[in-house]
Amino acid sequence: MNLEGAQIGESSQEQGLFVTAIVNDQMFGVSVDRIQDVFTPRDLTSVSLASREVAGILNLRGRIVTAIDTRAMLGLQPTEITDHTMAIGIEHGGESYGLIIDSVGDVVEIDRSQIEPNPRNLDVRWQNISQGIYRMEKQLVVVLDVDRVFEFERVKDVA
Repeated sequence: MNLEGAQIGESSQEQGLFVTAIVNDQMFGVSVDRIQDVFTPRDLTSVSLASREVAGILNLRGRIVTAIDTRAMLGLQPTEITDHTMAIGIEHGGESYGLIIDSVGDVVEIDRSQIEPNPRNLDVRWQNISQGIYRMEKQLVVVLDVDRVFEFERVKDVA
């Protein structure tokens, strides 16, 4: 799925469109404004001496993409890459990245004024990459702060 130029719908400044995804049974949301693609990471090439979070690099339609294992970044068991593994393509600092996730959900509209501060009982690794929490009818959505995701040293094995 390529989200560039997608006409998903009009929304006010208070409303934002987010793609939901699951990592370790926790739903999180990434602003559509930050997403370039949703893709299946195939043919990963490992990068020697890379940090644990870097699952490898791949060629995605002529772009070199660094695949970031979101599970490893959160101190969980690294993702086993299969044909069902998904990634969210994001550009950050002029580089292309793919956040490897367990599954991708829907595009949802979130009222930005309803995003609450992180609760104290939210794992510190999630807190380190979260803008806050949004309450959906049956689930909490951790609203991802994409810029903080790439500050690996902030989220390394805090236990």
